[in-house]
Amino acid sequence: MSVTWRLAASDGAARTGVLATPHGEIATPAFMPVGTRGTVKTLDSEDLQRCGAEILLANTYHLLLRPGAEVVAGLGELHGFMAWDGPILTDSGGYQVFSLNPEITESGVAFKSIYDGSRVELTPEKAVSVQEELGSDIAMVLDVLIGLPASEGETRAAMDRTLRWAERSLAVRSRADRALWGIVQGGSDPNLRARSAGETAKLGFAGFGIGGLSVGESPAARNRAVTAVVAELPDAAPRYVMGLGDTEGILDCVERGVDLFDCVLPTRLARHGKALSRKGDFSMKRAEWATFEGPIDEECPCVACRRYSRGYLRHLISTKEFLGPRLLSIHNLTYTLALMADIRSAIAAGRFTDFRATLLRERDTAI
Repeated sequence: MSVTWRLAASDGAARTGVLATPHGEIATPAFMPVGTRGTVKTLDSEDLQRCGAEILLANTYHLLLRPGAEVVAGLGELHGFMAWDGPILTDSGGYQVFSLNPEITESGVAFKSIYDGSRVELTPEKAVSVQEELGSDIAMVLDVLIGLPASEGETRAAMDRTLRWAERSLAVRSRADRALWGIVQGGSDPNLRARSAGETAKLGFAGFGIGGLSVGESPAARNRAVTAVVAELPDAAPRYVMGLGDTEGILDCVERGVDLFDCVLPTRLARHGKALSRKGDFSMKRAEWATFEGPIDEECPCVACRRYSRGYLRHLISTKEFLGPRLLSIHNLTYTLALMADIRSAIAAGRFTDFRATLLRERDTAI
């Protein structure tokens, strides 16, 4: 089967839907935990299921380098390799390549491997073929990312090249049972964003990533860019803001009609001892938690909150025990995925605006 999306309910621009893939359905808006190298750090597939994950993200760039797409394919493609039988989306690696100061030409990108320093070349065509070999349900085209702020000329050039690469990507797609989505660029300029979205939509992709955000722009600039993009994309296609995972950002983008998110934030913060909470995010390293008998969140169903006190979790983080980041990762993902479920319920009930306002007030309360 192919990958499709259908609308379930809407509340203003906010909407819920169902993303159907060969490996199951995902209720949207949804959040994808990031398994960059085929694993969400410190967690296994059963942990992720218990957290409420329905779809994961893996990264083409890293898996291309280690262990190699052919190895993954030989071990049952990504689903067998990771022992995850739910849907998987693969990012083409453009964001990771951007951080390596690559050589960018019309042909593609060249960069040094972070593992052995060897020269690696990645073209739009190769990005598609690698992802098809990995077997992900949804693949993303290779795009050109630039940091912000950037000049209009630089932004326009990256946007235009991304469009040309998108056409080349569609031309070599060979697996009808998997989806290939386009990526909108254009920096923080609403006019360039609108043009990029309109031109990418004309190419006929079934879904769209909104790339080039979370790279230094303000929330207001991000929101203007997303608003401009959504206005130019077809209503019947899913919209995915790439690399966004904070509560306020998710609420802002859902309000503007976005359906899908991914970010390393919940697990990265956990590894630095930070817990996410409806009443605000806070550090477990704080001295006041040393003798605190209660959990992170009385209402959270995760194992960290059901079984362990803040005092114990602070001890684990302070002594750098591996169990500390693992338990906090479970909690932070459970929080994030529960947030998405509550967002869907609020939209379906026609009360998203009130839900958003109430949650933002709660999170503004200092812990």
